[in-house]
Amino acid sequence: MDKRVVITGMGIISPLGNDVNTFWKNLLAGVCGIEYIDDFPTDSLPVRIAGKIKDFHPEEYGMDKPFIRKQDLFTQYGMAAAYQAMNDAGLQSQGENANIDPFRLGVYVGSGIGGFATQYRETAKMIEDPSGQWISPLFIPTMISNIAAGQIAITHHAQGPCVDVVTACATSTNAIGEAYRAIRHGYADAIIAGGTENATIPLGIAGFANAKALSRAEDPKYASLPFNGNRAGFVMGDGAAILILEELEHAKARGAKIYGEMTGYGNTCDAYHATAPRPDGTTQAQAIKIALEEAGFNPEKDNLYINAHGTGTRLNDAAETKAYKVALGDFAYKAHISSIKSMTGHMFGAAGAAEAITTILTLREGIVPPTINLDTPDPECDLDYTPNKAVKAKITLGISDSFGFGGHDACVAFRNYKD
Repeated sequence: MDKRVVITGMGIISPLGNDVNTFWKNLLAGVCGIEYIDDFPTDSLPVRIAGKIKDFHPEEYGMDKPFIRKQDLFTQYGMAAAYQAMNDAGLQSQGENANIDPFRLGVYVGSGIGGFATQYRETAKMIEDPSGQWISPLFIPTMISNIAAGQIAITHHAQGPCVDVVTACATSTNAIGEAYRAIRHGYADAIIAGGTENATIPLGIAGFANAKALSRAEDPKYASLPFNGNRAGFVMGDGAAILILEELEHAKARGAKIYGEMTGYGNTCDAYHATAPRPDGTTQAQAIKIALEEAGFNPEKDNLYINAHGTGTRLNDAAETKAYKVALGDFAYKAHISSIKSMTGHMFGAAGAAEAITTILTLREGIVPPTINLDTPDPECDLDYTPNKAVKAKITLGISDSFGFGGHDACVAFRNYKD
C-alpha cells in the first residue's frame, strides 16, 4: 500500500526574504525583489538587473568561517534553506533527541548549474596560466552540482538516499516529486528536498542574454512580466528553497506539525527542442494531467490554484496557457493562477521549490498571491492570472508546474492535510 506524504518543514533564501514568513508576506504585498546588480560591474553587460539575495549571513545558519570560505554560494544558500527547514520540522537523526533513523533520512537537492561562480573564477585562472598550478584543489568538490546535497547530508547526518536532480528550470520540482515517490514507496521516512542556485554572474548573464532568453528592460521593477503582452524574456534570480517531505505515520508518531499533504506528481518531456517549449502545450499538459489524476482532482468539487512556471518569455507563457487548456478543458478558466517570478525573477534550480512552498501556503492561508505588473493582458494568455493584487480564495487543490531547457516538464500537487 502506498504511503501518504506530508510537508513538515520549509526554508527559503530568496530575493523576497531569507525566511518563509518574510517571503510569504512580500509575495502577498506584491513586492518586487528585482533590483540593479551591485556586486559586480555591469556596464559592459547587456543586462544589469536580477533577483539577487540581500542581507545573507551564512553564519546565522550554522556554517562556520572555514566552511564558508570553501563553499560556492549555491551550496551556502542550499545549506541555509535546509537548516531552516530541518529546524522548522524538528527533525534530528543523531544525539539524545534523535527522532529519525539516519538511514531513513534522505536528501534530494538539485541545482540547474551548480558552482557557476567557482567555475568562472577557476577558469579565468587557467586561461591566465595554462599550467593549472593555481587551480584550487577544492575546485571540483566545490563546483559539482551534487555538492550542495552532499554537504546537507553531511550536516544533518542523512544516510538514506541522496540524489542531485539536474533538469534545468524544472530541477527542484523534479527533486520534490522524486522524493515524494521514494517516501510513498517506502524507501525513506523523510527527505530534505528542493533546489539551490547562484547563477547571476557575468558569464551567466552573457550566456542567457545571448541565447535571447533574458529581458533587457532597464527598469528592474517592470522587467519580469509573465503573461503580459509586453513581456520580453525572463529575469535571473538566485536563492534556495527546501521542503521536508515525511511519511505521514512517522510525522504523526513524533507529533510534527503538518503544513499540507503532497498528493501528486507528473513528469514528462517535450522531446521537441533544446530551449523552446513544445508550442501546442500537449506534453506539458500531460505532466499536469498525471499530477491532477494522482491527486484525485474533481472539477465538480475542487477549487484549483496553479502556481505557473510563468517565466515572461514570449514562447513559454503562450505554450503554458495552451497546456492548461489541454489539461483542464473549460475548467482552465475557473482556476486561480499566478506567477511569482514576476516578483522573484527566475531562480532556476530553486524556482520549483520556492513555488511549491508558495502553493502550500496558498492552500493553508486561503490567499492567492498576485502576478504583478500584469497591466497589458496578452490575448493568447486569457486565463485568470491573478493580476496585480492577492485574492482570497478557499483553495482545495494546488499544483505547481515547471518547464526546463531540454524539454523537462514537471508538476507537483498538494492538498491541505486531513486525517
